[in-house]
Amino acid sequence: MSTRMLIDARHPEETRVTVIKGSRVEEFDYESATRRQLKGNIYLARVTRVEPSLQAAFVEYGGNRHGFLAFSEIHPDYYQIPVEDREKILAEETQAVAAEVVEDDAEIDAESVEANEDDAEATEIQSGDEEEKDAEIEEAAARRRGLKALKRKYNIQEVIKRRQVLLVQVVKEERGNKGAAL
Repeated sequence: MSTRMLIDARHPEETRVTVIKGSRVEEFDYESATRRQLKGNIYLARVTRVEPSLQAAFVEYGGNRHGFLAFSEIHPDYYQIPVEDREKILAEETQAVAAEVVEDDAEIDAESVEANEDDAEATEIQSGDEEEKDAEIEEAAARRRGLKALKRKYNIQEVIKRRQVLLVQVVKEERGNKGAAL
């Protein structure tokens, strides 16, 4: 499917941007001269309420503004858990990132091998690399599952406390009475 970005800047006071995938609107955003944009900004926020049923926290950031922070979006550095568990989570995250970098490199190598298909040796290397790549992908998936299980071991009320200070980034603008998503 083709992805297109449409930009409407006919009026100097407003710019609208839409991302369309196929015939479906994936994302819509607008910027107005009269309204200050929050999306992408980073703030120092304080947790005002932890909601266990939603597995989320409500935070206050800058000028009496409120936002919604999902548990899955909170970095383990902010968890108030035993040090050895935190170190284990961070170590597994760094391994997962390293595995993704290796996978990306393997994909680039595979593409360069495919470009030289006329060489018989290159096709032999390619078949061997595919098996290794599959094994690496399975290992990375197993590590991610283990990391998710370790994170799932905790609930938000156990790791985030009221009045805790966090660094947050706005990912979705405020809409009416709803606060921003952080």
